Amino acid sequence: MLPVKNFIDFIEKNALFNRDSNVLAAVSGGMDSVVMVHFLKAAGYNFSIAHCNFQLRGDEALSDQQFVKDLAGKLGVAFHTIDFDTKKYAAEKKISIQMAARELRYQWFAEVSQQSGYNVIALAHHQNDTIETILLNLTRGTGIAGLHGILPKNGSIVRPLMFLKRDDIQDIVKAENLQYVEDSSNSSTKYARNKIRLEVIPKLKELNPGLEDTFENNLKHFRGLEILLEQKLDELRESIFTFHGEEIHISIDEVKKLQPQLLLLYGLLQEYGFNESTVEDVIDSLDKHSGRVFVSQGFMLLLDREKLILAKRRAVPNQSVLINKDQHEVKFNNYQLNILHDDSPLIIKDNPLSVSIDIDLLIYPLTLRHWEEGDHFHPLGMKTRQKLSDFFVHQKVPLHEKSRIPLLVNGNDEIIWIGGYRPDDRYKVTAKTKKVTIFELFKL
Repeated sequence: MLPVKNFIDFIEKNALFNRDSNVLAAVSGGMDSVVMVHFLKAAGYNFSIAHCNFQLRGDEALSDQQFVKDLAGKLGVAFHTIDFDTKKYAAEKKISIQMAARELRYQWFAEVSQQSGYNVIALAHHQNDTIETILLNLTRGTGIAGLHGILPKNGSIVRPLMFLKRDDIQDIVKAENLQYVEDSSNSSTKYARNKIRLEVIPKLKELNPGLEDTFENNLKHFRGLEILLEQKLDELRESIFTFHGEEIHISIDEVKKLQPQLLLLYGLLQEYGFNESTVEDVIDSLDKHSGRVFVSQGFMLLLDREKLILAKRRAVPNQSVLINKDQHEVKFNNYQLNILHDDSPLIIKDNPLSVSIDIDLLIYPLTLRHWEEGDHFHPLGMKTRQKLSDFFVHQKVPLHEKSRIPLLVNGNDEIIWIGGYRPDDRYKVTAKTKKVTIFELFKL
């Protein structure tokens, strides 16, 4: 007889779903998923069945698909199925067949759930699957998160058989005389997971016959450590992260105090796409010259003088925009520059995003561009030349910001104005000025 009470108790203890939930059960036709749907039926939950044909095993895959369809009919539940061209998808994405199959099925499960109103997607993983996952993670390299194995619930994905071992499932199948299909690829050791299941775990069980129970106890400890680590990381985000618009600033002095440094800094930066190797490089650079930039897929981390600056990576900006005499506005990356010709020698004061320039000194076309190595100008009020790099240092402009500041450049290649900061002294309005051109920047 099915241990239905244990099944229900596990679902309720882990808050996987409730009596009102609409469950989409992923069923391959194998032993584990067949047992899962018989549990769902016996416990009286609302569920339907979904089956993927990855078209990798020819007639065998078609036979499995028909078996699951018939099973859904016998249980009196709705049946969803789809055929995937998995090899084509893997080739297009340049990924392995296993990864392609994983992506395809999860994408489809999500689509079916959204279209048909399913609350959760039930997968038939059990305790032995989580042991295999941990061993795989350890083999490939993992942090603490890789040691918690497969969780009973992860978002809308639930695993209601995690209270059972593989031997328990085999006993249930035998006692209930349940029919299932066997995927021939499960016996092939060319797949890493199969190799661990068929060759590694049996050897480990020779050393410890109670391997599953030992791992279950270890998992409790690993999950507890993971919770403690997350609590510590939350505290650190509150104490050492400071938010400046879209940027996060992290004090280098505070980073140096972290113990254990690599574990905690990696924990803080992992969600922004930085891997452990990059975080090690960041730590090695803390006492070196500022200016080094580390990048992940979506973010950049700049080593600035006294802080780390974390910001989203931006698209490569336009290198330059030409401005003709008859233009009244131009767009340049995240800015719009408005241009007004005025008959009076008006001087703009107290607005760093606006400047008045003697119209007779302008040589068209002008150029709007970013800072380049070697740029120099004569800051307003000074008669001597200064490198822009030195000017930015004196103005305490963050290193990553200097490449975003728009520069207005004359037709003779002299810098007229550092937008938002300082005009060039050579182009200021004087007593001899008759007309001015007013340039005004707006952030888009």
